[in-house]
Amino acid sequence: MKSTRFNLRHVACRTLVLLSGVLVLLGLVAQQAAAQPSQDPCRRVRFADSAFVVCSVDLRRYEVKLFWRGPDGNALGSFSRLKATPDGARLAFAMNAGMYHEDRSPVGLYVENGQELKAANTRNGPGNFHLKPNGVFYVKGDRAGVLETDTYLKRKIRPDHATQSGPMLVINGRIHPKFSEQSTSLKIRNGVGVKDPHTVVFAISEDPVTFSTFARLFRDHLGCANALFLDGSISSLYVPALERMDSLLPMGPIVGALRRP
Repeated sequence: MKSTRFNLRHVACRTLVLLSGVLVLLGLVAQQAAAQPSQDPCRRVRFADSAFVVCSVDLRRYEVKLFWRGPDGNALGSFSRLKATPDGARLAFAMNAGMYHEDRSPVGLYVENGQELKAANTRNGPGNFHLKPNGVFYVKGDRAGVLETDTYLKRKIRPDHATQSGPMLVINGRIHPKFSEQSTSLKIRNGVGVKDPHTVVFAISEDPVTFSTFARLFRDHLGCANALFLDGSISSLYVPALERMDSLLPMGPIVGALRRP
């Protein structure tokens, strides 16, 4: 009887040890899974009863670049032409990157691969671009920022890539002062915000939304203290993982996230 109790106790102890080992292993697997972000940066989200696609980019894992002209000197104008460039195979996603003229040239500051191809536009005028303060989204190495245009120019930043657009959506944690929650102007909109120096967040609405709702998406849901409106109505997105490639109208500047080699 004593021997039987000993054996049962021994089996029970071994079972507990094995179970403990399994639990530890499962915990390690869960930790590793949590530490490894999703392979695709884009996801669908809902906020304020509206649908959006949000693409969060860690600049230590992705390059964010701007594209305007192709090798022939003409504006690329479409995601299909961008895909055909040497960078096309590494694209995780792309979207239109700011307002442009009829000839598809940028309305404001435009820097590509360290070259300033268009100077900053500080003039007053009509339309969303001139709903001041407007701003600049820029990338330098594995860091990025969104700043009001005047602040950007005073800091004399020399970025790898930069695009100016307007209006600012969120300015140091505050919604643009000219936005109204009672607005009835509903449009498809896209924009960009910065969560921290290494994390850039792009978003495009799938439903028509107001400026106020779009700004609150960046501030309240995505945690961006600064965010910039890129464009509306013609806003377009390319995300191969979501089987989406918009082709609404010819585009001007395009921004894309490329997987680092």
